[in-house]
Amino acid sequence: MKLTPAEYSEMAKKASPGTKSYKTIPIAFLIGGLICMAGEGLINLYQYLGMDQETAGAVTSVTLIFLAALLTGLDLYNSIARFAGAGTLVPITGFSNGVVSPALEFKSEGLVLGLGAKLFVIAGPVIVYGISASIVYGLILYLFKLY
Repeated sequence: MKLTPAEYSEMAKKASPGTKSYKTIPIAFLIGGLICMAGEGLINLYQYLGMDQETAGAVTSVTLIFLAALLTGLDLYNSIARFAGAGTLVPITGFSNGVVSPALEFKSEGLVLGLGAKLFVIAGPVIVYGISASIVYGLILYLFKLY
C-alpha cells in the first residue's frame, strides 16, 4: 500500500489523540511547582534542624532523588506522571525516575546483566562524566590546598 504524504498525514491525525493543553499545561505547572515547593520546604526544614544553606541544599537533593526512586520502585511515580504529565520532569526527580525505571524493567535478567547493565542506559553518560569531573576537580582542589 503506497501512501502519499498527505494521506499519511491524514491517517496520523485520525490515529493521534487530540491534546487538551488547556488542561494539561496548568496541571503540569501545578505538580512541577509542588515538587519544587517540597524541595524548598525540605531546605527550610534542614536549615531549621541546624544545617547551613549549602549542606541543606545537598541533603535536599539527595532526599528528592531518594523519594523519586522509591516512588518509581513502588510504581507510584508513573501514576503521578500520567496525571501530571511534564510536571514530573522537574530535573532532579525526573532524572531519578529516568535512572530507576530501566533498571526495574530489566531486573528479572539478574543483578549484573539486568539491573546493573540497564541502570545507566538513559542517564549513564551524565552520571559518568559528572562524577568523573567532580572527582578530578576535587582531587585538584585537594592537592592545591595541601601546598
